[in-house]
Amino acid sequence: METATTPETASHSQRQVEAAADPADAAGPRASCQREADGPSQQLLPSIEEHPKIWLPRALRQTYIRKVGDTVNLLIPFQGKPKPQTTWTHNGSALDNSRVSVRNGEQDSILFIREARRADSGCYQLCVRLGGLQATATINILVIEKPGPPQSIKLVDVWGSNATLEWTPPQDTGNTALLGYTVQKADRKSGLWFTVLERYHRTSCIVSDLIVGNSYAFRVFAENQCGLSETAPVTADLAHIQKAATVYKTKGFAQRDLSEAPKFTQPLADCTTITGYDTQLFCCVRASPRPKIIWLKNKMDLQGNPKYRALSHLGICSLEIRKPSPFDGGIYTCKAINALGEASVDCRVDVKGKDGELVPMSPPPTIQERHKLRWKRSLLCMRCLLQ
Repeated sequence: METATTPETASHSQRQVEAAADPADAAGPRASCQREADGPSQQLLPSIEEHPKIWLPRALRQTYIRKVGDTVNLLIPFQGKPKPQTTWTHNGSALDNSRVSVRNGEQDSILFIREARRADSGCYQLCVRLGGLQATATINILVIEKPGPPQSIKLVDVWGSNATLEWTPPQDTGNTALLGYTVQKADRKSGLWFTVLERYHRTSCIVSDLIVGNSYAFRVFAENQCGLSETAPVTADLAHIQKAATVYKTKGFAQRDLSEAPKFTQPLADCTTITGYDTQLFCCVRASPRPKIIWLKNKMDLQGNPKYRALSHLGICSLEIRKPSPFDGGIYTCKAINALGEASVDCRVDVKGKDGELVPMSPPPTIQERHKLRWKRSLLCMRCLLQ
């Protein structure tokens, strides 16, 4: 097998041989012969079959992050033959054996921490030596925990349905950068907290859309990779959302004119009745203002005649003919009058006898006959007064 030595090892062996030469020279030829016999065995050095090399896992080439209390278990494979010498350091110093344990195998080295602390963060270096050759690997470990709460929070201003808040960053960020702040609000009536902003990066904000008439308290959490801070400061003052006085302004509008001249929407219908049976006539009228209804028979006013009963309600007009006789047949007229005009509708009423024969209706009286009737009535009234 081929023998390979490093220059450093060779020079060191040469110095040992030269140092042992002086006593041998003083001892004479016998010591010189002994030195010649032992010289070749002292110059033999162990051969290096594999140079030292470290295979660093991909996950450890970046910062290795763990939470406080987690276990750190790093297995670092390497090569080298014969078995090389391995050494671990933390930030350039030896490891604390009370907290960190190391197990070295033929082809790997294991670094183990049972419960990580923030003090375990730092730069860990593994060195593998074989003869005068060596290989090193550096691992950055970061142990983090939840951040502390913001130092204080203050209610700056309240206007309308908005509130302005300010706070100061936490003293302890948990050994890592903050991801932001979480702002929450709580109504004094319910006492329930609701999230308003998440991962907000500034130290001041405006909370909007608050309910009028309620009072609110606010709190802020700090957040990093481990989560939200355990506690959060709460505003000392409450934000009272006052109800502003509302002034209603009525808009002027033009009054709509609903005035309308009378108009019959349903006319009278012709009918045939039997002597002695009550009969009713119906019609419908629309008008504004309310019209005056006048019923006529053969163009004679029926107002005040007890034989007829006239009704009008919500535009429905009716005329009841009580126990009609053959003389009640004729043309009936309903007339509606108001300030804007008038309208009228007609119908024909025929009266039959009990045997079903149609009784001819009497013709309308002439003007002379009307005067004679009025004269006779006046004479009867005078006789009654004289008696």
